[in-house]
Amino acid sequence: MASERTILTSRRLVKVFGDDAKEFLQNLVSCDVSELSATSSAFGALLTPQGKILWDFFVFADESTDGFLIDVSAEELDAFAKRLAFYKLRAKVTVEPADEAVHVVAEWGDDLSADKPQDPRLAEMGLRYIATGAVEETASEADYHAHRIGFGVPQSGQDFQLADVFPHDTDMDSLNGIAFSKGCFIGQEVVSRMKHRGTARKRIIKVSADSDLPAAGSDVLAGEKSVGALGSSAGGAGLAMLRLDRAKAAVDAGVPLMCEGVTLSTSIQAWATFNWPSSD
Repeated sequence: MASERTILTSRRLVKVFGDDAKEFLQNLVSCDVSELSATSSAFGALLTPQGKILWDFFVFADESTDGFLIDVSAEELDAFAKRLAFYKLRAKVTVEPADEAVHVVAEWGDDLSADKPQDPRLAEMGLRYIATGAVEETASEADYHAHRIGFGVPQSGQDFQLADVFPHDTDMDSLNGIAFSKGCFIGQEVVSRMKHRGTARKRIIKVSADSDLPAAGSDVLAGEKSVGALGSSAGGAGLAMLRLDRAKAAVDAGVPLMCEGVTLSTSIQAWATFNWPSSD
C-alpha cells in the first residue's frame, strides 16, 4: 500500500540544548541518547526513584541547537518541561517548549524514506519524525492509532496512566524503551531488578472481540474477579493491561474473559520478549 502520513496533534516538542545537554539527559532518562543522529531517535521515559513512569517520550537530535527535541504528550508539555528544568541545577542546559509550527509526524506503509527516523519502538510502525510548517497529510491521527493498535503498541494516556505503572507493565522493555546497559538513570535499580528477577506480572497485550470493544478503562473480568483493564481500541481490536498469571489461569480453567458483557480473545504480540507464565 502507499504510505500514510499524519501530524500527531496530540504531541508537542520540548527543546533541550546547551553544553551539558547530552550528559544531562543521559543521566536522567531510561533510553540512550548518546548516539542520536538525523536518521535515528530513541524511545524512553523519565521515572520516579521507585521506577514508575512519570512521562514517556521520544528523543530526536536537533541539529539547529546541537541539542535534542523531546516528543511528549501535548497535555503533559508544561509539567514535563518544568520537571526537566528542576533537574538542571548547575548544568549548562536550556529547557523550553518548541514552536507550535514544529510537528511530530507519523508515516507508515510502503516506499518510506530512508532519510527519516524509524519509530524506535518497532520497525513495522513506520517512520516518526519532526517537520516544520505544512505537511501533506494522507491519513488522520485516528488512522495512526488503529495502525498502532494493530501491532499491539501501547500509548500512555490511552492504555495506561502515568505515574501509576512500571516500564515492564507497559512493555517498554520489549519496545527498546530501557537501555539496560548504558549505566545509571533515575529508577534504574528498580527496573533492572525487575528484569533480572522476572517479577513483572502485569503486561499490555492484544485483545479482540466479534464486536466493538467497550470504553478504555473498563474492567476485564474472569468470573467475578478483575484481571485487568481495557485500553485503547479500534473496532473489535484493542489492548488491555492484564495480570497474565490470572488471565491464563482463568482461560486454562475454561473461564472466559469478559468486558462489559463482551467476550475477549487474547494474544501476546509477536515482538514481545515475554510469554504466558508457566502453569507449574
